[in-house]
Amino acid sequence: MRYWQPKYETMKKDELAELQLKRLKKTAAAVYNNVPFYKDKFRQLGITPDDIKSLDDISKLPTTRKTDLRDNYPFNLFAVPKEDIVRIHASSGTSGKPTVVGYTKNDIENWSDLMARNLTMAGLDSSDVFQNAVNYGLFTGGLGFHYGAERMGAMTVPSGTGNTARQLEMMIDFGVTAVHCTPSYALYLAETAKDMDIVDKLSLKVGCFGAEPWSSNTRKQLENALNIKAYDSYGLSELMGPGVAFECEEQDGLHIWSDHFYVEVLDENDEQVAEGEKGELVLTSLTKEALPIIRYRTGDITRLLESECSCGRTTPRISRLLGRADDMLIVRGINVFPSQIEDVIVDIPEVTEHFQVILDRNAKMLDEITVRVELEENAFTGELKDLAAVRRHVENELKSVLNIRTNVDLVEKGSIPRTAGKSQKVVDRRSIL
Repeated sequence: MRYWQPKYETMKKDELAELQLKRLKKTAAAVYNNVPFYKDKFRQLGITPDDIKSLDDISKLPTTRKTDLRDNYPFNLFAVPKEDIVRIHASSGTSGKPTVVGYTKNDIENWSDLMARNLTMAGLDSSDVFQNAVNYGLFTGGLGFHYGAERMGAMTVPSGTGNTARQLEMMIDFGVTAVHCTPSYALYLAETAKDMDIVDKLSLKVGCFGAEPWSSNTRKQLENALNIKAYDSYGLSELMGPGVAFECEEQDGLHIWSDHFYVEVLDENDEQVAEGEKGELVLTSLTKEALPIIRYRTGDITRLLESECSCGRTTPRISRLLGRADDMLIVRGINVFPSQIEDVIVDIPEVTEHFQVILDRNAKMLDEITVRVELEENAFTGELKDLAAVRRHVENELKSVLNIRTNVDLVEKGSIPRTAGKSQKVVDRRSIL
């Protein structure tokens, strides 16, 4: 069994708890002394960092939500001076503003090591060729995996997204042994490779997949179609990016790197659930310098699993995600909230405030989002070109906020169900195979 940082990956429970407490105290002091948002939160609760005497005292600390990052846009949650920030990333927020995260040099180093741990855990090493077929730029998935693969010493191919035939050509020509992309794109890669009759020419052995929900059946499909082992990756930009948790070769739950993140799984009363019970994943960063986050409500529902794993790692594990505590949708790796769509729709006079979101998976196995919107009676002139202009206007406004291409279907006023509740507002027809 190979490890990247065996000292931390196989640490005894008492040693780990001691390290976590030391790092939790340091993080609490950093946010209290340097981030006005957290200082106010601590004061409202009548606590200071000195009140943290044991790991159980984490329950005294305030929680943080995605809206807090949006409300403090862009840099007000940073705990270090701007000149110490060497990189920023951003993800879509619940309004037009993204949530911005920052990294110091040490943060980037830690992140690279976490990703190297993950890839080593999936059986990769410096002899591998790693193709990173995701977006680079502000999305954390691109550079996160890239730096980890390089840190591990693998030959790294920053192929980005799109041009599927070229992606497959590179895989063959460069002898690519591992690929990172969304599971839906991997299904399309597999389908295209089969159509081109080149599956036997691929050297792939490992696929790393994340950024959108996928099931055990999808895993089997990918493993059979591409002759690989398919690993689940979990991360979120607010905590670091990819690398927070990852599957080992046992493929039985995701190991969370608890020397860097303190894990809680809470019920609706904010009480820690028992092992095996489902609840909301709440994470505290223990080593982040630029953007330390206290008790972040991820909105992801999971189960805490026994820490004993036959791979030898002693970190806590979580099950694959079981759903969301809020109404966030994930479309092609991008977070989409119905509230964002509503904010756009209500500002367009030609349509009513009633809408419905339809999610489908197209022939290329990629997610498609269609928004059905009711046309105001006085907006229909009888001219098809006027209808097309309204539809284009709505599509453009949605794209500017959601950062994803959205199909718009204009329907007659009164035709969208008025029943309250997510089941009517969102129709998810994607077959999670």
